[in-house]
Amino acid sequence: MVKLAKREEQIMQVFWELNEAFIKEVIPHLPEPTPHYNSVATIVKILEEKGFLGHDTIGNLYQYHPIISKEEYQKHAMKDIVKQYFDNSYPRMLAFFAKEQNLSEADVKEIFKLIKSNKS
Repeated sequence: MVKLAKREEQIMQVFWELNEAFIKEVIPHLPEPTPHYNSVATIVKILEEKGFLGHDTIGNLYQYHPIISKEEYQKHAMKDIVKQYFDNSYPRMLAFFAKEQNLSEADVKEIFKLIKSNKS
């Protein structure tokens, strides 16, 4: 799976939120400065070529929907971050976030609780 560019990710976030949309419905959800319709249409076409979006034809319009789930992309993106910045070590990554975010003991306990519940 390829890593998405910043604007591609922003557009995918909107599709993941809306589940399906026409291009004109995506634009109001994007951060400022709001891109022009043609720019969004070009990026949507690229996302479709990359296999992230599919479309249904409704009349003469395309309604787009995600093919790759947000969770699937998150897994891939996190693996890349851990590999690139933490020498492929999840403990190093967790230690980094614990230190940089000044996590409290309660936060750390909550993280362990979440990890344990997801392994079951």
